[in-house]
Amino acid sequence: HENTGLQSQPPAEEQNYGATAAHVRQGPFVSVSRTTPAKNEYLIAAVLCYANLINFMDWFIVPGILLDIQKYFKLSDGGTGLLQTVFILCYMLAAPIFGYLGDRYNRKIILGAGIFFWSSVTLGSSFINELHYWIFFLLRGLVGIGTASYSTIAPTIIADLFEEGKRTTMLSIFYIFIPVGSGLGYVLAAGMADATGDWHWAFRVTPCMGGVALVLLILLVPHRTQRRTAAHRALSISGTIRVAAEKPGVRRTAKTTWCQDVISLARNWSFVWSSLGLTAMAFVTGALGMWVPVFLYRAQVVQGIVPPCLRESCNSSNSLIFGGITIGTGILGVIAGAEAARRLRKINNKADPLICATSMFISALCLYIALMVAQTNILSTFIFIALGELFLSVNWAVVTDILLYVVTPRRQSTAIALQILVSHLLGDAGSPYLIGTISHAIQDKNAHSFQWSFWSMQYSFIVCSFVGVCGGAFFLLTSFHIEEDRKEVER
Repeated sequence: HENTGLQSQPPAEEQNYGATAAHVRQGPFVSVSRTTPAKNEYLIAAVLCYANLINFMDWFIVPGILLDIQKYFKLSDGGTGLLQTVFILCYMLAAPIFGYLGDRYNRKIILGAGIFFWSSVTLGSSFINELHYWIFFLLRGLVGIGTASYSTIAPTIIADLFEEGKRTTMLSIFYIFIPVGSGLGYVLAAGMADATGDWHWAFRVTPCMGGVALVLLILLVPHRTQRRTAAHRALSISGTIRVAAEKPGVRRTAKTTWCQDVISLARNWSFVWSSLGLTAMAFVTGALGMWVPVFLYRAQVVQGIVPPCLRESCNSSNSLIFGGITIGTGILGVIAGAEAARRLRKINNKADPLICATSMFISALCLYIALMVAQTNILSTFIFIALGELFLSVNWAVVTDILLYVVTPRRQSTAIALQILVSHLLGDAGSPYLIGTISHAIQDKNAHSFQWSFWSMQYSFIVCSFVGVCGGAFFLLTSFHIEEDRKEVER
């Protein structure tokens, strides 16, 4: 009998699937049957990847036309940074709620409602005029709530569809669409603004794509997706699963409360330190994603490469180039990270956090160099920004895979939701606003000029390099605990 609504599901440990349903009668070693054909699994994953693409396109439409929005609503650097902060705050506050629902209720219904909601609100935000900027801020916050439902639940469905060997590969493909979608968000926003002469049209494309995603979700994704147990996850790669025969008087794992889940996760040091490392990544990527096109524009004005933007529609070439960089470095970075993790795990059980730590240190150095050469050589600035983004992208799939093997399956939606909450609360929820506020404060203390407009942004960006180094240190701390925590989950 399939769920027909948002009905409560028993915890993963209490559900039996395929051959495991007969383990009481058949003994301790039973083959795992696959209840979903391979083609269907890949088709479901493709739908989820497509929706993830739209999800992150919506995130980065605003940074792609930031100069136009800043001029249209007459916002300072601090006020402009607050626009992304409102979006991220609503996103992160909604994430734990959807994590709770995703662990207990029908995930397909939650995903479908989220896609419909954020697409509708994005379309609505394209009709706001300059007198009602506060409505535009509010609608961006509502988009954040809608996207939280998707980002929290979709990775757990992919994790349940594939065994351990394929899981890393499929998650890598899923997370490739973070930088690809982010880059396409810049390209879409800048392209539509240039083509129509009106930045509002940038918000009218992704809702149509969201409608297609919703139809595909309804038609192709099963109403009830299989949840693998911890035993399935640990041993299914070998094709057999060891299940202890039930005996009279042996109790099943008790259903835990949300508070108990949180307490358990807080004692999981691999989860804690890797989440703080992800927080540093989010801080840097949030600040870069919001402000790099504006920073490049100001550097070019100082060098005399482009004139100051005094027209109704500003030059969007920096957004187009940065979008292309984000797509290219994202794809290369995620693939390189997954491949490096796959190879190095064979020789070092701590490979995953060590890869993340190394890439964070290198990224911080590249970003610092990019800031230092921006006033004299714009080409070198693009190159080092690209390298910084490349090494940041190395970590996306690896960090998620760390979570999936150091946290038991029945707590994974909650763990992802908490990781989203922490990483955004201390990361990209505040970094765009912080960078903008520091820049605005420096400008206020000095003569208003194009030179100080550039310097203020340059000085405020140095914070990102420092945070990147801290992120590398957090991943190093993760490496001290990861072997013990992984073994605990497998037990």
